[in-house]
Amino acid sequence: MTKWEYATLPLLIHATKQILDQWGDDGWELVTVVPGPNGSSPVAYMKREKA
Repeated sequence: MTKWEYATLPLLIHATKQILDQWGDDGWELVTVVPGPNGSSPVAYMKREKA
């Protein structure tokens, strides 16, 4: 059975692509993006297979 690890990270609107590209290079896959807790910066939920 595949095991996953998860991470959440705030996204800066002016650097979203760079942030997601860096996490993707580290093996993370974007699951979803939701509004932040105060309605400002969105939050990305990421996952990758556990080693």
